Amino acid sequence: MTMQIIRNARIIDGSQDRAADPQDIVIENGVFQEVSDKVSLRCDNEIDAKNHFVMPGLIDCHVHVIATTADLKANADLPNSLLAYRMMALMKNMISRGFTTVRDLGGADVGIVDAIEEGLLVAPRLVICGKALSQTGGHTDYRGRYNPRSVDYYRDQIGAMGRIVDGVDDLRRACREEIKGGANFIKLMANGGVSSPTDPIGFLGFSVAELEAAVEEASNAETYVAGHLYTDEAINRALDAGVYSIEHANLIKRETARRVAQKGAVVVPTNITYELLGTRGADFGLPPESIAKVADVRDAGLEALTMLHEEGVLMGYGSDLLGGMQHYQSGEFPLRGRFLPAHVVIRSATLDAAKVMRMEGQIGCIAEGAYADLIMVRSNPLDDLSVLDGQGEHINAIMKDGRFVKAL
Repeated sequence: MTMQIIRNARIIDGSQDRAADPQDIVIENGVFQEVSDKVSLRCDNEIDAKNHFVMPGLIDCHVHVIATTADLKANADLPNSLLAYRMMALMKNMISRGFTTVRDLGGADVGIVDAIEEGLLVAPRLVICGKALSQTGGHTDYRGRYNPRSVDYYRDQIGAMGRIVDGVDDLRRACREEIKGGANFIKLMANGGVSSPTDPIGFLGFSVAELEAAVEEASNAETYVAGHLYTDEAINRALDAGVYSIEHANLIKRETARRVAQKGAVVVPTNITYELLGTRGADFGLPPESIAKVADVRDAGLEALTMLHEEGVLMGYGSDLLGGMQHYQSGEFPLRGRFLPAHVVIRSATLDAAKVMRMEGQIGCIAEGAYADLIMVRSNPLDDLSVLDGQGEHINAIMKDGRFVKAL
C-alpha cells in the first residue's frame, strides 16, 4: 500500500471540547505512521484537509448485524442465504454512516468476520461474541409458550441471536465453544428483555453460579463478559460475578453507578432503540407484547445518562437497533447530546468505545500505530452533533484501514 499524507487536519476525538490545532497525518500499510505538527515527508498522494474536521472512524459498541427484522423469532427462521445477503446490505450502510468498527452482541459468526477481512464485502471491522447465551425462557428464547420445538434447531441458524444453555456445566461448554469458534468476548442475557416473549424486564437470567462460571471461562481465555442488563438488582448480581460490560443499564440507581465506576466496569447505553420501539415498533415488526414492555425502560434510560456521567462511569456508544430501525443508528448522537456535552458524546464513539472493547490504541484514535480509520466532515460536530446523524450525507470522506470507502 502506498504512503498517504493528510495535511492540516484539525482532529476531533472527544478528548477536549475543541478541535485540535492543524496537524499532518502519515498513513502507510493501513495504519497511522506519524501524527505531528508538520511532517517533512512528501509523497504523491497528499490531501489537504484545511476545510474539514478529521475524526477517528466511529465505533458502535452494540449492534446486531444479523437482525434484519425486529421480530426476532421470525428472523431466526429465515434461510441462512437470505440472512447473509441482508446482513451485507446492513453492514455496508453502517460504514457509510462513518462507523468503521462495530461490536456485535449476538448472532454474527466468524465467517462474517473472515469475509470482511478478506475484502469480500464493504463493512466495518467486526468484533463478535458469537451466539449470545440465554437460559431457557430467557432473552433470546423466542419460542413462546406454545412452541415445543427443540432449541437445537436454532444452533445453526444465522438469524438466531443466541443459544439456550442451562446449568454451570452447559454454560462452561457453551463459552468454550463460542471462544473456540472465534468469539472475542462472551455475551450473557442476565435480565429480561423487550423483544422476547416469556421474560418480563425484571426477570433475572442465570444463577449466580452460572454467571461466575461464564466470567471464569472468559477470564481464562483472556477476555470478558458483556451482560444484557436493565434492573439495578440484575446489574449488582452481574458486578458481584465480575461482568465487565453492562449493556443498557436503563434502571440503574446512583449507588450502583458509583459501584460500576469503582470496579472498572463499563456501561453501553442504547437509548435510540427505545425511542424508536416506543414510537414505531409495530411498523418495524415488533410484536405487541414487546411494545408493551418499552415504557418500562425508555424514559429511565435517558435519565440515567446524566447520572452515569456524574459518577464517572465509562460509557460506550451503542445503538442496538433491529431490522429497518438500523437506518437510525446515528440518532444516538443528538439524543445523548440532549443530556451530555458534545465532546463526551463523541468520545463515547471514539476513545471511550475503544476502551469498552479493550482495543485502546488500535481504534477510536488518530495516533501512531492505530488502524488508519477516519472520517472527514466540513461542519464542527462539537457545535452540532446532527452532523454525525443521518446516512452519512454530512460525512465527506470515510477511510478504513488506510483505504477510502468514500473519498473527497
